[in-house]
Amino acid sequence: MVQTTLLPVDRLARIQQMIEKNGVVKVSDLSREFGVTELTIRRDFDRLEEKGLLERTHGGAMRRRRIKSEPLYAEKDLQNRIQKEAIGQAANRLVEDGETLFINTGSTNTQVLRHLTGKNLRVITSNANALSEIQNPDIEVVLTGGLFRRHSNSLIGELTHVILKRICGTKAIIGIDGVSMKFGLTTPIQEEAAVARTMIRQSSGPVIVVADSSKMGVVSNFITAPIEKVDILVTDAGIEQAFKNELEEAGVQVVIAG
Repeated sequence: MVQTTLLPVDRLARIQQMIEKNGVVKVSDLSREFGVTELTIRRDFDRLEEKGLLERTHGGAMRRRRIKSEPLYAEKDLQNRIQKEAIGQAANRLVEDGETLFINTGSTNTQVLRHLTGKNLRVITSNANALSEIQNPDIEVVLTGGLFRRHSNSLIGELTHVILKRICGTKAIIGIDGVSMKFGLTTPIQEEAAVARTMIRQSSGPVIVVADSSKMGVVSNFITAPIEKVDILVTDAGIEQAFKNELEEAGVQVVIAG
Protein backbone atom coordinates (compact mmCIF):
# COMPACT_ATOMS: atom_id res chain seq x y z
CA MET A 1 0.00 0.00 0.00
CA VAL A 2 1.17 3.54 -0.74
CA GLN A 3 2.05 5.53 2.38
CA THR A 4 -0.94 7.43 3.75
CA THR A 5 1.26 10.47 4.47
CA LEU A 6 1.35 11.45 0.79
CA LEU A 7 0.67 15.11 0.20
CA PRO A 8 -2.36 15.82 -2.02
CA VAL A 9 -0.13 16.98 -4.87
CA ASP A 10 1.88 13.74 -4.68
CA ARG A 11 -1.30 11.67 -4.57
CA LEU A 12 -2.58 13.45 -7.67
CA ALA A 13 0.67 12.71 -9.48
CA ARG A 14 0.48 9.06 -8.46
CA ILE A 15 -3.15 8.77 -9.63
CA GLN A 16 -2.18 10.30 -12.96
CA GLN A 17 0.65 7.77 -13.33
CA MET A 18 -1.72 4.89 -12.57
CA ILE A 19 -4.24 6.10 -15.16
CA GLU A 20 -1.51 6.45 -17.77
CA LYS A 21 -0.25 2.93 -17.01
CA ASN A 22 -3.55 1.07 -16.60
CA GLY A 23 -5.94 3.16 -18.73
CA VAL A 24 -8.68 2.98 -16.09
CA VAL A 25 -8.86 3.22 -12.28
CA LYS A 26 -11.62 2.73 -9.68
CA VAL A 27 -12.51 5.03 -6.81
CA SER A 28 -12.76 2.13 -4.35
CA ASP A 29 -9.33 0.76 -5.30
CA LEU A 30 -7.64 4.14 -4.97
CA SER A 31 -9.34 4.78 -1.66
CA ARG A 32 -7.80 1.60 -0.25
CA GLU A 33 -4.46 2.21 -1.98
CA PHE A 34 -3.96 5.67 -0.48
CA GLY A 35 -5.85 5.21 2.80
CA VAL A 36 -8.23 8.11 2.13
CA THR A 37 -12.00 8.37 1.72
CA GLU A 38 -13.73 7.79 -1.61
CA LEU A 39 -14.92 11.42 -1.41
CA THR A 40 -11.28 12.53 -1.35
CA ILE A 41 -10.53 10.45 -4.46
CA ARG A 42 -13.53 11.92 -6.27
CA ARG A 43 -12.24 15.40 -5.44
CA ASP A 44 -8.85 14.37 -6.84
CA PHE A 45 -10.66 13.24 -9.99
CA ASP A 46 -12.33 16.66 -10.20
CA ARG A 47 -8.93 18.36 -10.19
CA LEU A 48 -7.47 16.02 -12.80
CA GLU A 49 -10.57 16.35 -14.98
CA GLU A 50 -10.24 20.14 -14.88
CA LYS A 51 -6.73 19.69 -16.29
CA GLY A 52 -8.09 17.46 -19.06
CA LEU A 53 -6.19 14.40 -17.82
CA LEU A 54 -9.04 11.95 -17.26
CA GLU A 55 -12.56 11.00 -18.30
CA ARG A 56 -14.95 10.27 -15.43
CA THR A 57 -16.80 6.95 -15.46
CA HIS A 58 -19.28 5.41 -13.05
CA GLY A 59 -17.18 4.43 -10.05
CA GLY A 60 -13.88 5.46 -11.56
CA ALA A 61 -12.02 7.24 -14.34
CA MET A 62 -10.16 6.50 -17.55
CA ARG A 63 -7.36 8.19 -19.44
CA ARG A 64 -8.39 11.11 -21.63
CA ARG A 65 -6.35 11.68 -24.76
CA ARG A 66 -6.45 14.73 -26.96
CA ILE A 67 -6.06 15.01 -30.73
CA LYS A 68 -4.43 18.33 -31.58
CA SER A 69 -3.75 17.71 -35.25
CA GLU A 70 -5.29 15.49 -37.89
CA PRO A 71 -3.29 12.56 -39.29
CA LEU A 72 -3.36 11.90 -43.02
CA TYR A 73 -6.19 9.70 -44.23
CA ALA A 74 -3.69 7.13 -45.54
CA GLU A 75 -2.23 6.84 -42.02
CA LYS A 76 -5.61 6.52 -40.34
CA ASP A 77 -6.72 3.89 -42.84
CA LEU A 78 -3.92 1.56 -41.72
CA GLN A 79 -4.61 1.94 -38.00
CA ASN A 80 -6.76 -0.77 -36.33
CA ARG A 81 -7.71 -2.08 -39.77
CA ILE A 82 -9.08 -5.42 -38.55
CA GLN A 83 -11.31 -3.73 -35.98
CA LYS A 84 -12.59 -1.25 -38.55
CA GLU A 85 -13.46 -4.02 -41.00
CA ALA A 86 -15.45 -5.81 -38.29
CA ILE A 87 -17.21 -2.54 -37.42
CA GLY A 88 -18.12 -2.05 -41.09
CA GLN A 89 -19.67 -5.53 -41.20
CA ALA A 90 -21.58 -4.95 -37.95
CA ALA A 91 -22.93 -1.61 -39.20
CA ASN A 92 -24.30 -3.32 -42.31
CA ARG A 93 -26.38 -5.59 -40.08
CA LEU A 94 -28.05 -2.51 -38.58
CA VAL A 95 -29.24 -1.30 -42.00
CA GLU A 96 -32.61 -2.32 -43.44
CA ASP A 97 -33.68 -2.72 -47.05
CA GLY A 98 -34.94 0.48 -48.70
CA GLU A 99 -33.30 2.93 -46.32
CA THR A 100 -31.75 6.31 -47.11
CA LEU A 101 -28.48 6.58 -45.22
CA PHE A 102 -26.33 9.56 -44.38
CA ILE A 103 -22.68 8.47 -44.16
CA ASN A 104 -19.88 10.93 -43.51
CA THR A 105 -16.15 10.64 -44.05
CA GLY A 106 -13.42 8.71 -42.22
CA SER A 107 -11.52 5.45 -42.52
CA THR A 108 -14.07 3.53 -40.43
CA ASN A 109 -16.94 4.73 -42.59
CA THR A 110 -14.98 3.70 -45.67
CA GLN A 111 -15.23 0.18 -44.28
CA VAL A 112 -18.95 0.71 -43.74
CA LEU A 113 -19.35 1.68 -47.39
CA ARG A 114 -17.33 -1.34 -48.48
CA HIS A 115 -19.50 -3.76 -46.51
CA LEU A 116 -22.94 -2.47 -47.52
CA THR A 117 -24.20 -5.62 -49.24
CA GLY A 118 -27.40 -7.52 -49.90
CA LYS A 119 -29.77 -4.58 -49.70
CA ASN A 120 -31.42 -1.92 -51.86
CA LEU A 121 -30.28 1.39 -50.40
CA ARG A 122 -29.75 5.05 -51.09
CA VAL A 123 -26.50 6.42 -49.65
CA ILE A 124 -25.99 10.16 -49.21
CA THR A 125 -22.32 10.67 -48.44
CA SER A 126 -19.54 13.23 -48.13
CA ASN A 127 -16.99 10.41 -48.33
CA ALA A 128 -15.20 10.68 -51.68
CA ASN A 129 -14.19 7.00 -51.41
CA ALA A 130 -17.81 5.96 -51.98
CA LEU A 131 -17.53 5.67 -55.75
CA SER A 132 -14.78 3.08 -55.52
CA GLU A 133 -15.86 1.32 -52.30
CA ILE A 134 -19.56 0.67 -52.95
CA GLN A 135 -19.73 -2.40 -55.19
CA ASN A 136 -23.41 -3.26 -54.71
CA PRO A 137 -25.28 -2.26 -57.94
CA ASP A 138 -28.52 -1.98 -55.93
CA ILE A 139 -27.18 0.99 -53.97
CA GLU A 140 -27.93 4.45 -55.30
CA VAL A 141 -25.01 6.72 -54.42
CA VAL A 142 -25.47 10.46 -53.99
CA LEU A 143 -22.28 12.44 -53.38
CA THR A 144 -23.03 15.65 -51.53
CA GLY A 145 -20.75 17.78 -53.67
CA GLY A 146 -18.79 20.66 -52.22
CA LEU A 147 -15.12 21.39 -51.75
CA PHE A 148 -12.90 18.31 -51.97
CA ARG A 149 -10.64 18.10 -48.92
CA ARG A 150 -7.76 15.89 -50.01
CA HIS A 151 -6.33 15.42 -46.51
CA SER A 152 -9.37 13.33 -45.50
CA ASN A 153 -10.94 12.43 -48.89
CA SER A 154 -14.04 14.35 -47.82
CA LEU A 155 -16.47 16.90 -49.23
CA ILE A 156 -17.12 20.01 -47.15
CA GLY A 157 -18.45 23.54 -47.41
CA GLU A 158 -21.64 25.44 -48.19
CA LEU A 159 -22.63 23.34 -51.22
CA THR A 160 -22.42 20.19 -49.11
CA HIS A 161 -24.91 21.61 -46.62
CA VAL A 162 -27.27 22.78 -49.39
CA ILE A 163 -27.63 19.20 -50.62
CA LEU A 164 -27.94 17.68 -47.16
CA LYS A 165 -30.70 20.08 -46.10
CA ARG A 166 -32.87 18.91 -49.00
CA ILE A 167 -32.84 15.27 -47.87
CA CYS A 168 -34.47 13.41 -44.98
CA GLY A 169 -32.51 10.26 -44.14
CA THR A 170 -33.69 7.22 -42.20
CA LYS A 171 -30.37 6.73 -40.41
CA ALA A 172 -27.09 8.61 -40.00
CA ILE A 173 -23.88 6.60 -39.74
CA ILE A 174 -21.25 8.90 -38.31
CA GLY A 175 -17.50 8.33 -38.14
CA ILE A 176 -15.75 10.35 -35.47
CA ASP A 177 -12.29 10.99 -34.01
CA GLY A 178 -13.24 11.05 -30.33
CA VAL A 179 -16.03 9.89 -28.03
CA SER A 180 -16.27 11.51 -24.60
CA MET A 181 -19.01 11.41 -21.99
CA LYS A 182 -18.40 15.07 -21.17
CA PHE A 183 -17.71 16.54 -24.63
CA GLY A 184 -19.57 14.04 -26.81
CA LEU A 185 -18.43 13.45 -30.39
CA THR A 186 -15.43 15.50 -31.50
CA THR A 187 -13.17 15.94 -34.52
CA PRO A 188 -10.10 18.10 -35.29
CA ILE A 189 -11.69 19.74 -38.36
CA GLN A 190 -14.46 22.29 -37.89
CA GLU A 191 -15.94 21.89 -41.40
CA GLU A 192 -16.22 18.12 -41.06
CA ALA A 193 -17.86 18.45 -37.66
CA ALA A 194 -20.42 20.76 -39.29
CA VAL A 195 -21.19 18.25 -42.08
CA ALA A 196 -21.73 15.43 -39.59
CA ARG A 197 -23.90 17.71 -37.47
CA THR A 198 -26.14 18.46 -40.45
CA MET A 199 -26.44 14.75 -41.25
CA ILE A 200 -27.54 14.06 -37.67
CA ARG A 201 -30.07 16.89 -37.83
CA GLN A 202 -31.51 15.66 -41.14
CA SER A 203 -31.91 12.05 -39.99
CA SER A 204 -35.41 10.98 -38.93
CA GLY A 205 -34.14 7.76 -37.41
CA PRO A 206 -31.29 6.46 -35.26
CA VAL A 207 -27.83 8.01 -35.18
CA ILE A 208 -25.21 5.26 -35.39
CA VAL A 209 -21.63 6.16 -34.44
CA VAL A 210 -18.86 3.90 -35.76
CA ALA A 211 -15.56 4.18 -33.89
CA ASP A 212 -12.93 1.69 -32.80
CA SER A 213 -12.06 1.48 -29.11
CA SER A 214 -8.97 3.70 -29.49
CA LYS A 215 -11.39 6.64 -29.94
CA MET A 216 -13.00 6.17 -26.52
CA GLY A 217 -12.10 8.91 -24.06
CA VAL A 218 -10.49 10.95 -26.84
CA VAL A 219 -11.28 14.66 -27.19
CA SER A 220 -10.51 16.83 -30.19
CA ASN A 221 -11.02 20.50 -30.96
CA PHE A 222 -14.53 20.68 -32.43
CA ILE A 223 -17.74 19.22 -31.04
CA THR A 224 -19.97 17.45 -33.54
CA ALA A 225 -22.76 16.49 -31.13
CA PRO A 226 -23.38 15.69 -27.46
CA ILE A 227 -23.51 12.05 -26.42
CA GLU A 228 -27.29 12.39 -26.01
CA LYS A 229 -27.64 12.52 -29.80
CA VAL A 230 -26.16 9.01 -30.19
CA ASP A 231 -28.51 6.03 -30.34
CA ILE A 232 -26.04 3.25 -31.19
CA LEU A 233 -22.25 2.98 -30.94
CA VAL A 234 -20.54 0.25 -32.97
CA THR A 235 -17.05 -0.44 -31.64
CA ASP A 236 -14.72 -3.35 -30.84
CA ALA A 237 -14.06 -5.49 -27.78
CA GLY A 238 -11.21 -3.22 -26.67
CA ILE A 239 -13.64 -0.71 -25.14
CA GLU A 240 -13.20 -0.34 -21.37
CA GLN A 241 -16.11 -1.98 -19.53
CA ALA A 242 -16.54 1.07 -17.28
CA PHE A 243 -16.85 3.36 -20.30
CA LYS A 244 -19.29 0.94 -21.97
CA ASN A 245 -21.42 0.96 -18.81
CA GLU A 246 -21.37 4.75 -18.76
CA LEU A 247 -22.56 4.93 -22.36
CA GLU A 248 -25.36 2.44 -21.74
CA GLU A 249 -26.50 4.37 -18.68
CA ALA A 250 -26.72 7.42 -20.94
CA GLY A 251 -29.07 5.50 -23.26
CA VAL A 252 -26.54 4.49 -25.94
CA GLN A 253 -26.79 0.94 -27.26
CA VAL A 254 -23.23 -0.42 -27.56
CA VAL A 255 -22.67 -3.01 -30.29
CA ILE A 256 -19.39 -4.95 -30.11
CA ALA A 257 -18.21 -5.92 -33.59
CA GLY A 258 -16.36 -9.12 -34.32
